[in-house]
Amino acid sequence: MSWWIFPQPGKAESSAPGIHWGALDFPDQEPVLTTGLSIFRFTEFNGEGKRFNGIRETIGLNLITTSWTRHWSNSLEGWSTNLTFGIGPTRNQPSESLQNDFVHDRLFDIPQVPVETKRKETDFTISGSITRWGELPGQRRVLFLGGGGQTGSLYQELFARGGFRRWSPLKTIDNLSGTHNGWIADVFRPLRLSGMVRAGRLFNGAAFHDLANHSIAAQGSLSYGWYDEKTFRPLFEVEIGATIDSGMFNGNQGNSLEESFWTFAIRAHPFTFETWNDQLSGQDFGPTYGGKLMMDLSFLLPDSWKGH
Repeated sequence: MSWWIFPQPGKAESSAPGIHWGALDFPDQEPVLTTGLSIFRFTEFNGEGKRFNGIRETIGLNLITTSWTRHWSNSLEGWSTNLTFGIGPTRNQPSESLQNDFVHDRLFDIPQVPVETKRKETDFTISGSITRWGELPGQRRVLFLGGGGQTGSLYQELFARGGFRRWSPLKTIDNLSGTHNGWIADVFRPLRLSGMVRAGRLFNGAAFHDLANHSIAAQGSLSYGWYDEKTFRPLFEVEIGATIDSGMFNGNQGNSLEESFWTFAIRAHPFTFETWNDQLSGQDFGPTYGGKLMMDLSFLLPDSWKGH
């Protein structure tokens, strides 16, 4: 078992390989320009000292990440695009100290995950997506359908995804039957639900190879917060999520290795704190954990670059 919370300053689409580690990968409802640090750790062995798959090195990604989402207007109303870029040194630290020294030794007093060969490269990833948005009664920009791809030194992927983002059941009820008041409505009004199904076609890369041909992931979350009704930007939000992924990696028998993750995020504009872990799998499997620290810099953009 491993666990990690790393504080980070707004919300933005995750850099690769975020969804396969359990990071929230819903498209952005609001225009954002974010930058910060994303960390992903792949362990060659699990907590029992057994090899995870055919990758014979431990990989600690430290990516300086920038992500820009624009919501278009006029003839492209209802569409958004995203471009995310990450680059940084792949080293064993700091993720190894967080995993073994802090979590395994100090917090839980459990065996450390063995580390032998370590990847030492400069890795990068570039990803892009396009999304079509729809509405539900009482809410705009909730339903979504889209796709995209990513390339770089890690691996390559084409993907499609669809679902709903931050649906407020109370807003739909208010729209259909009239506004409700009282303490029950006040308690449930900030509650939002999200869900997504994502399918990807995977191709080997320099860092991650021996990959499954495809991946099917389901992700859901529950969030509670307050939002700018015009831009959809969360002013303050706490979100917990769960992900089940058919697996991007092949096992020793050639079968894809299914993974499940939990995710925790806090957003206080312009800062976001998010971390994810494969603890739902029951032990230290391949994609072990990660986190990102991001800050929204969209206030620096001219209005014509933001969309709405």
